[in-house]
Amino acid sequence: MRSSGPRRLWVDPIGCRAHGLCEELLPELVSLDEWGYPMLADRPVPPELVAHARRAAAACPTLALRLRTER
Repeated sequence: MRSSGPRRLWVDPIGCRAHGLCEELLPELVSLDEWGYPMLADRPVPPELVAHARRAAAACPTLALRLRTER
């Protein structure tokens, strides 16, 4: 059973290849640095953006973006 606690985005810095798709799909929480790597908002994902965050994580070409439940 999934916890319904706050969710937060996480990126695997080794797995990320700077495709930038996460920023295109979720600009409210993701920006890109000068090399194209994601910089994530340092806050939980608002409930109204959880579905969008899930889609962005699923669309990541290297599966480096993840949506985790905070404990």
